[in-house]
Amino acid sequence: MPIVTIQVTREGNKAGTNAVTADEKAQLIKGVSELLLEVLNKPLDTTFVVIQEVELENWGVGGVPVPEYRRQKQAKKA
Repeated sequence: MPIVTIQVTREGNKAGTNAVTADEKAQLIKGVSELLLEVLNKPLDTTFVVIQEVELENWGVGGVPVPEYRRQKQAKKA
């Protein structure tokens, strides 16, 4: 019984909103479940997918919050 957790920030999705849409969540659940079926032969009816949306301020990379990381990265380009 696999349990997969997907964490995404609440920004930058195809719909251009600050949340992952129900359709996008459905696509993620279907895609991950089918991948586990194909690769590991895990049945769809025993595969659980959890999607967690994380506020951008609660996400970090490179030792700093993402907004600061992006500012630093942009400053290096300039």
